[in-house]
Amino acid sequence: MADHGHSHDGPNAHGHSHDGPGGHNHSHSPQPGPPSNQLLNPEPIDPALQADMDASFKPRPVKLVGPEGHATCQAVCIDHGIDKCDDCGVDYTDLNLLARMLVQAPNLIVPPPPQVTDKSRSTHVSKFKDEGNVAYKSGKWSAAIQSYTMSANIAASRPNWEPHTLAREEISTVLSNRSAAHLSAGDYIPALVDADVVIALRKPWTKGHFRKAKALVALQCYEEARDAIAAGLQFEPDNKELLDFMSEVDSKLAAAHPLTKVAA
Repeated sequence: MADHGHSHDGPNAHGHSHDGPGGHNHSHSPQPGPPSNQLLNPEPIDPALQADMDASFKPRPVKLVGPEGHATCQAVCIDHGIDKCDDCGVDYTDLNLLARMLVQAPNLIVPPPPQVTDKSRSTHVSKFKDEGNVAYKSGKWSAAIQSYTMSANIAASRPNWEPHTLAREEISTVLSNRSAAHLSAGDYIPALVDADVVIALRKPWTKGHFRKAKALVALQCYEEARDAIAAGLQFEPDNKELLDFMSEVDSKLAAAHPLTKVAA
């Protein structure tokens, strides 16, 4: 059965709106809440770190292409007009990616406050995940995999300033579901790959270890499946799902190797 997660619009998820035609007005009258300098003026940087940054700083000429302020506007090298140029020794790909993110989220203040999350992104992650769950329950494995993939891609596209734990939870939940769909479709290797990614993202979560063991059993790798279950039981020794499946795997091992005693 596929897992059912939830969108994470907790108390730390904040939206921001800015009045005025330009989106920002820096001559605001005092408003309730924390002073603006708490958001826009962080603590002074360590002098030693600042000195190291200054010593390694090398100014680079840059050219902007595309309409100014438009999403297609990007920084490129002057000589060749590309954002990553080995000849000029520049790489503006991350800068251009950040610029596009900020253009697509015009209501965010810069820099964003800590723990800000995009509620609409969470909604879309949950929407496609739920569509995948419906397809899974209906036995439509291909449709389920497609919806889970879309949900995972949206979760993975969260900007770097959003909490990483949120993306990890979203992606691991969706990939766990996708692993189950791959398994039901008879695609055992993709099921195993998804399970391994779930474990890498969220190791203490026993569902990833369970998914891995299920895929390994389908591949008739019973010893490896038993090891996967044992790894999950390290985090939850009394997990019934894992314990029950361990008994099933032990039975398969005994049938495959009748003269081999399975270790307790």
